Amino acid sequence: MLTVHAHCDLPCGVYDPAQAKIEAQSVKACMEKYAASSDPDFKARAVSIKEARSNMVKEHLWVLWTDYFKPNHFEAYPQLHGLFNEATKLAGAAGTKGTVDVAVADKLIGKIDEIAEIFWATKK
Repeated sequence: MLTVHAHCDLPCGVYDPAQAKIEAQSVKACMEKYAASSDPDFKARAVSIKEARSNMVKEHLWVLWTDYFKPNHFEAYPQLHGLFNEATKLAGAAGTKGTVDVAVADKLIGKIDEIAEIFWATKK
């Protein structure tokens, strides 16, 4: 018996880069709140939430990369693999998980926007 898994464990066909962007915006907001606070407990919570949301960004991006986009998309948009690689790294330890620099979150959001532009072009 072959077991298949999708982002919701049912191949529903519902994908949207907005899920990754919302989480990335949450990451940025946590960074901004971290910078604005002097409370060490609050700052620790902000970092913890930021790191969890960064993981969620990666999960949403991976689902798009591996489940939604097909070989014909990568042929039509040869930059797509690179965009996903850059975006997931920006959400990882060398990116938003490892810093509270809002500029890194902005770069991540920008990469997600580039992916979204291609995503919506494939839906036309």
